[in-house]
Amino acid sequence: MAPIWLLVGLVFFFQNGFLSSGISTNISMKPSEVQIGGIFTFNSSIGKVAKVAIEAAIEDVNSDPSVLGGTELKLVTKDVNDSGFLGIIEALKFMESDTVAIIGPQTSVMAHVISHIANELQVPLLSFSATDPTLSSLQYPFFVRTTQSDLFQMAAVAQIVEYYEWREVIAIYVDDDQGRNGIAALADKLAERRCKISYKAPMKAEPTRDDIRDVLFKVLLTESRIFVLHTYAKSGLDVLDMAHYLGMMGSEYVWIATDWLSTILDTNSPLPPETMDQIQGLLTLRMYTPDSDPKRKFVSRWGNLTKGSFGLNSYGLYAYDTVWLLARAINTFFEKGGNISFSNDSRLNEIGGRSLHLDAMSIFNGGKLLLKSILGTNMTGLTGPVQFTSGRSLVHPAYEVINVIGTMRRVGYWSNYSGLSIERPERLYTRPPNNSVSNQKLYPVIWPGQITQKPRGWGFEKKQLRIGVPNRVSYREFISYEGGDSFKGNMMLQ
Repeated sequence: MAPIWLLVGLVFFFQNGFLSSGISTNISMKPSEVQIGGIFTFNSSIGKVAKVAIEAAIEDVNSDPSVLGGTELKLVTKDVNDSGFLGIIEALKFMESDTVAIIGPQTSVMAHVISHIANELQVPLLSFSATDPTLSSLQYPFFVRTTQSDLFQMAAVAQIVEYYEWREVIAIYVDDDQGRNGIAALADKLAERRCKISYKAPMKAEPTRDDIRDVLFKVLLTESRIFVLHTYAKSGLDVLDMAHYLGMMGSEYVWIATDWLSTILDTNSPLPPETMDQIQGLLTLRMYTPDSDPKRKFVSRWGNLTKGSFGLNSYGLYAYDTVWLLARAINTFFEKGGNISFSNDSRLNEIGGRSLHLDAMSIFNGGKLLLKSILGTNMTGLTGPVQFTSGRSLVHPAYEVINVIGTMRRVGYWSNYSGLSIERPERLYTRPPNNSVSNQKLYPVIWPGQITQKPRGWGFEKKQLRIGVPNRVSYREFISYEGGDSFKGNMMLQ
């Protein structure tokens, strides 16, 4: 009987996860360290700030034994230098090295591709800067956005357009996933307010000066003078420089830049005087983060972390909170009995993976539990409450509305709760929501050309106005043809 009972015991041992199929092992004890990866561009306005913020957060987490109970986070970062190809390669390398989660990627274009890898190998991606709204779809279950979606930023832009009683805008944007999908969200939000995009002007991801000039020449032929500029930092400044050269920064024009502009101003101020002169009167947005003691302490600490070489932007705050979010989730993962274990994906071998070393990549067996722990985390960070809705967006999306005058002057706030307001969003959360048009309010704006009167938002096309006059004997008291270019009458055009 003993051999039979021994066999039964072994079956029980295997089935309950103490040892899986021979190519995977579960260890019930907490490891001394857990490896996480980081993928972003170190020399970009967002990436260089995020790198410092993430490293500071890792140090803070590891110095607090109450967070992970003695387990430390080991961070391995990779600089992909704005290359989607390098991003894919580095993501694949992480999948060979028992990495449980990846912070990044930085861009939405890269996130679309790497998310397919994350789905297959069940490694959560936590991006503090990929804002493309479509990344929230069910197609990417292992992608977690730890910043605000452009869906909300475009809702803010649409409400600003409605507030100033404009009806049509021109969208100038980079023709990639982030640009196209952001502008698609803007079109939807404008339509909800009976406004529209009258002309779309896409650009290359890295346009030359001639490319930008050609796009703006086409824009000049249109009637609307309200421009929404949704692009990246360098190309955005290049567009504004060319617009200034073409005389498109005068009193009849309105420029609304998405948060790429506030990010540059926060990170690289002071900009050259000639650049600042070119962007006076613009509106831009900045993700709103409420004031708090931890935030003030981190801001004061920032100078020591960077030696004063660059400033802190909102994405840096979200990057810092992303590390803490992941640390809390990993702790919950262990408390729920999760184990750090990996197993081979047999399908990689079936497609000839050995010749490409694909067989070295492994599935994170605890990936689904860790993902659930991430989405279930509820904490307060430097950016305020960090908690996910059922749609996997962060709670309380809000933006500051900035008027570039001198440097940056805040003229109000936008929140998904009550729209435009001159009161801080957290104060509004204590009252019933009120998104009515009569409740919307911003401080006065100084527009391009240093004017305070609201621009009308449109201009005549450069065509002669032709008026037809009937040459007849009746109703001559209203209008009559006198010969040549002469007319006589009492008719008034409105």
